[in-house]
Amino acid sequence: MNLATLIFRSPGEYTVTLKPAAQWIPERLDNRPRFWKARAVKQSIVTLDLEGVLVPEIWIAVAERTGVKELRLTTREVPDYDELMKYRLNLLAQHGLTLSLIQDVIGTLEPLPGGKEFLAELRSLTQVIILSDTFEEFAKPLMRQLDWPAIFCHRLEVENDRITNYRLRLSNQKQKAVAAFKSLNYHIIAAGDAFNDTAMLGEAHVGFLFRSPLAVQQQFPQFKALESYEELLTLIKANLA
Repeated sequence: MNLATLIFRSPGEYTVTLKPAAQWIPERLDNRPRFWKARAVKQSIVTLDLEGVLVPEIWIAVAERTGVKELRLTTREVPDYDELMKYRLNLLAQHGLTLSLIQDVIGTLEPLPGGKEFLAELRSLTQVIILSDTFEEFAKPLMRQLDWPAIFCHRLEVENDRITNYRLRLSNQKQKAVAAFKSLNYHIIAAGDAFNDTAMLGEAHVGFLFRSPLAVQQQFPQFKALESYEELLTLIKANLA
């Protein structure tokens, strides 16, 4: 079989060239752009803790409203999250503190000064996911103020407005989320402030402590400790893939 090539020379005048298909097709394939040989590209995701990084500590605010000083303890002081949550639930039961009261306290909180602006600029540069050990029932009003970033967190068990238990979506979810993103060929930059963030920072390609207590900094000196959003944004930009 022959294939015809038309070459137009002027209106109404053209030349027909016949070439065997067996010769024409390989030549045609050889001249095609070789898009199928493109390499995979690595993109970035930034994972951030919520409380202490973008917004105030919820439980400290509850302690100040209710006068139950023991509720001031957070993951900045207690490394074992399960131990801390059981302690909190016992205190809520002892003092008759309800979910509605805690949500009322959360409704009065605002992002830390500069936190909303930092997050907005960061989201204009790359994908950002908040990895938090807070709960859906607590997070919604805070996410509204931050313009609804994506957040991975947990859920409470509530009966008659009383918090009776908590359910982790996944144990050690921060570290496992980062590992999953890495398996999808993402370059992960992470920032957090507390003991429960350190597994996430260690799993990430780059990890930063942000406004963390001295005890955390001393125990995890491998993570650069930062104090300002300007510093954090500059170093994140420098490490984007």
